Amino acid sequence: MIMDLMLASLAVLLFGSAVCVFAGGSGKSASLMGAITSVTGALLAMGAAGTILWTGKESSLHVPWQVPFGSFYIAVDPLSAFFIITISLVCALAAIYGTAYMDIYRGKKNLGAAWCFFNLLFASMLLVVLSRNGILFLIAWEGMSLSSFFLVMFEHEKAEVREAGWVYLIAAHVGQACLMFLFILLGGQNASLDFDKFTTPVGAAATLFILALAGFGAKAGFVPMHVWLPDAHPAAPSHVSAVMSGVMIKTGIYGLVRIVLLIGAPAQWWGWTLLIIGAVSGIMGVLFALAQHDIKRLLAYHSVENIGIICMGLGLWLLGVSINNPVLATLGLMGGLLHVLNHALFKSLLFFGAGSVAHASGTRNMDLLGGLLKRMPQTSLTFAIGAAAICGLPPLNGFISEFLIYLGAFGIVAKAGTLGSPAVGGLIALASLGLIGGLAAACFAKVFGIVFLGEPRSENSARAHEVPRPMLFAMTTLAALCIIIGLAGPLAIKLVTPVARQLIGDVKVSETSAMACGILWKISLAGGALIILSGVFWGLRSFLLSRRVNSTGPTWDCGYLAPNNRMQYTASSFAWPVIGMFRWLVRPKLNVRFTKGLFPQHAEISSHTDDIFRRNLFAPIFKLIIELAQRIHRLQEGRNQLYVLYIAITILILLLVKVR
Repeated sequence: MIMDLMLASLAVLLFGSAVCVFAGGSGKSASLMGAITSVTGALLAMGAAGTILWTGKESSLHVPWQVPFGSFYIAVDPLSAFFIITISLVCALAAIYGTAYMDIYRGKKNLGAAWCFFNLLFASMLLVVLSRNGILFLIAWEGMSLSSFFLVMFEHEKAEVREAGWVYLIAAHVGQACLMFLFILLGGQNASLDFDKFTTPVGAAATLFILALAGFGAKAGFVPMHVWLPDAHPAAPSHVSAVMSGVMIKTGIYGLVRIVLLIGAPAQWWGWTLLIIGAVSGIMGVLFALAQHDIKRLLAYHSVENIGIICMGLGLWLLGVSINNPVLATLGLMGGLLHVLNHALFKSLLFFGAGSVAHASGTRNMDLLGGLLKRMPQTSLTFAIGAAAICGLPPLNGFISEFLIYLGAFGIVAKAGTLGSPAVGGLIALASLGLIGGLAAACFAKVFGIVFLGEPRSENSARAHEVPRPMLFAMTTLAALCIIIGLAGPLAIKLVTPVARQLIGDVKVSETSAMACGILWKISLAGGALIILSGVFWGLRSFLLSRRVNSTGPTWDCGYLAPNNRMQYTASSFAWPVIGMFRWLVRPKLNVRFTKGLFPQHAEISSHTDDIFRRNLFAPIFKLIIELAQRIHRLQEGRNQLYVLYIAITILILLLVKVR
C-alpha cells in the first residue's frame, strides 16, 4: 500500500511533466496542469509518508535492473518519510503560488517547459530520499540538479542569470563527483550498490565522511561551498526559489544523515567538524545577508545561515553519540531535523513574500521600495510572521527547533561542570546561536522597515498592489503553519521522535522527548495566554478610541518645509553600524563622492560587500582553470588524424601499465 502510493505519486508527477510540454508553451493550461499534478502527487506522497511516521515501520520495493551495479530499490522509513512530507508540502504550495506568479510571463516564455522541469524537480527530490541503490540515487541526484538548473536559467536572456546557472551547474557536478567516489568506496567488490550491501573498508571511515561532507555540503550550502546559492536562488522564479531554498538544499542534509548511518559509529571529530562548520556558516551567512540590497539575494544568504543552525544540531547529535550521551544526541538531532521543517516553512513564506513584492512593484532592490504596508496589507502581515519566525522569536515555529538545540547545549555545559571538550562544544553552539539570532533580528528589522514601512522610494513602489489569491493562499497557509507549530511545539516534536528512534535507538529518546514536550507545553501555554491578552488589550484600545475624533496633518518635520522620500533610512544606512562592527570579517566597500565648493550640489554614498569566499578562494581557482583550459585547447586542432593518434597513445599507455 505504501509503495503503491509512492509509485503513484511519482507517476503522476512524471505524467504531469510530460503533459505540460504539450499543453501550450505560453498558455494558462500549462500552469493549471502543472499545479494540479504537483498537488496530487504531493497528497499521495504525504499520505504514504504520514502512515510510516505513524506506525514507525518501513516499506520497500526491490526490482532487478539491467543497469550495471544498479537496481530499482526504493524504501520509505521514518527518516525518508519526514523529508517526503517536508518536500511535498512546500512543492504543493509553490505550485499553487506559481499558477498566478507565472502569469506575468505568459506569451513571453515557454511556461510548459518551466512546469515540466518543476514537476521533474519535485519527482527527483522524492526519488532521492526513496533510493536505496547508489546508481539510482546518483540518477535521481543528477535529475534534481539538471531540472533545477533549467529552472534557474528560466530568464536566460539576462547575463547575470546565465552566470548564476553555470556556477550552480559546476558546483552541483563537483559535489556529484565526490558522491560517485563515495559510493564506489562503499560498494567495494560487491556486484550491486544497494545500500544494505555497503561495507566500510578498514580505516576508510574518515575518508568516507569527508567525501560525504563535500558532496552533500555543496548541495546544502555549507560555507565555503555556498558560493552558487546567493546567485542561483534569486535568478529563479520566486516559487522555484522557495523550493530550492526550502527543500532542495535539505536533500544535502538528508544524504549526509543517511551516509553517516551507513558508515557506522561516528568519531568524535565528526561532531566537532559539523559543529564548527555550522557555526561558521550561520554567522557568515547572516552577516552577508545584512549587507545585501536585493531582497531575494538577502534571503538566499539566510538559507546559508539556517543550514548552519541545522548543521550545529547534527554536530551535537554526533558528539552526543560519540561520548555516549543520548540526551544530547536526541535533542541535537530533533532540533536539527525539526529546523529542516521549520526553515522550509518560513523560508518558503519569505521567498513567496519577496516574489509578491517583485510581482507588484517590478523590483527586488530594497532601496527602491517602501510604503508597501498600506498597499499590500496581507503580504505585509504574512511576511512579518515569516520574519519573526526566522529570527527564532516565540511563539513561532523557528523558536521551537532552536530551543531544542539550546536545551541540548545548555544541558551538556551544565552536566560537564568543568570546561572539558563536550562543554566547549556546548558553549560554541550557545554563543553562535545567540549571535546568529541577534544579527537575524537586525537584518529582518531592516528588511521589513525598508520594504513595508515609510514612504515609497520609487514610482513602481508607489503603484504596487496586492497580489492574486493563489499567491495569498500559499503565503497565508505557510504563515498559519508557522503559528500552529509554534503554539503546538510538543506535537511537532512527536513528528521527529520516530526519526530519532530510528537513528539513535529507543534508549532515552522517549524520555528526552517527553521532557522537552513538558517544557514546551508550558511555553506554548504562556505564548497562547500572551496572544489572548494582547487581543483583549487591542480590543479595549479600539473601544476606548472608537468615539475619539481623529484629525490628520503633516508629519513633524523639524521646521523643514520640503520633506521627500529620500529623508529616510536606506537598506545600506540601516545595516551599516552592524556591518561596520564586522568589517574586518566581511570586508565591505564604502564609496563616498562629494562635489567641491562651499555649496555642493551633488553628493553620493554607496556600499557594496563581495562574498569573500568567492572573491578570494574560488575566483583565483576558476581563473587558473580557465588559463589551463585555454592552453590545453591547443590540442584540439580539429583534425581526425590527430584524434586517432591521441587514442592510439592512450591505448599504448594502458597496455604498458597492464603489462607492468
